[in-house]
Amino acid sequence: MDRISKLPIGIIETILCLLPIQEAARTSILSKEWRYRWTKIPKLVFIQDRPHAWTDESALAALERYRDRPSERRKLFYAIYQVLLIHEGPIHEFTLDMEVDGSCVEIDHFLHHLSKKNTLKILKLDLDAGAFEGHRLPICLFSLHQLTSLYLHGCVLYEKHSFKEFGCLTTLHVENVCTPVKTLLRLLSSCPLLKSLTLDVERSLVTNNGDTTFVDLFKCLPVIEYLYFKFFTIECFVPERLPKELPTALAHLKYLCLDNVCFIHKYGLPFLALLIRSSPNLEKLELVMYFEDWLGEDEIGSFTLEDYSDIMLEHLIEFEMQQFMEAEHELDFVKLILAKSPALKKVSVFACFKFDEGEVEEILKRLYLSPRASPAVKIMLE
Repeated sequence: MDRISKLPIGIIETILCLLPIQEAARTSILSKEWRYRWTKIPKLVFIQDRPHAWTDESALAALERYRDRPSERRKLFYAIYQVLLIHEGPIHEFTLDMEVDGSCVEIDHFLHHLSKKNTLKILKLDLDAGAFEGHRLPICLFSLHQLTSLYLHGCVLYEKHSFKEFGCLTTLHVENVCTPVKTLLRLLSSCPLLKSLTLDVERSLVTNNGDTTFVDLFKCLPVIEYLYFKFFTIECFVPERLPKELPTALAHLKYLCLDNVCFIHKYGLPFLALLIRSSPNLEKLELVMYFEDWLGEDEIGSFTLEDYSDIMLEHLIEFEMQQFMEAEHELDFVKLILAKSPALKKVSVFACFKFDEGEVEEILKRLYLSPRASPAVKIMLE
């Protein structure tokens, strides 16, 4: 008995969406009934095959694969054109993960087709531009008013872009995007319901005329709940004018992750304290530490944790520190969290190298003997 064919259409579409697009298309040979079912799936994912960074192939074979990449891209583009041409019904999710050499007119064609349908809810453009500038996003992208989630990597946002309101967008991921700061803020301001933001851009990719600060950035995030921030993005927002506290609190922020943060960096503790003071309802704080040896002399500050004894984390439930290097100021910061978090239940510290059993016991002993606002907190070191 063919039980799968008797399942509700919605369940069959879900099953097909979980398959790679090539495998979903191959179901067309099962029977006449299945011939066009894959053309109605609302989720389309296209990922370019790439050689692994480490391979046992000879250097000559690896070079041949590198030379074949343009033809691989042409095959991928042709496949996407075919799928979009015969696809029936709404497309709710579209993912394109590939390498690009600057801008590709084919990508503009795909986005134009999707904008005409205007049913897209999730768009992911993961474009590895390498040493090239990246793909210039076309105007039609910003007419996708049904989007709830937008992922941009390796793209270019130009100042001339004008954004209409993304009234449904709740999740935005911006990584290695080349853009003026004011254009980025206009994009954020066009998302009044934005709850989740990942911001990972380098100073070399973002231009600032010197008058855009963090106050301007957080004004655009009135209902933000989840914030992932690559620490060195701070250099894009005139960190010399970092305030002690934001004029308007981030009242909805529940989860905060700072990646590549360093306490001895001249802006490390001031920026972290600014976010903590401005987030009265923070429930989870996650820090990924940066190797201090990589800092230049002009980047090192002279702040101490005593300068931040006024911070409180009334609602913090979980604290996590990754890439822990057993530096004394890192331990002191964990102690500060323990002393200032009455609702804290779990502290997780992940070291970047292996400790022996005696070292683990000594570190845990020091933490458990330090003042703790929450007697029920569990501390874990791995």
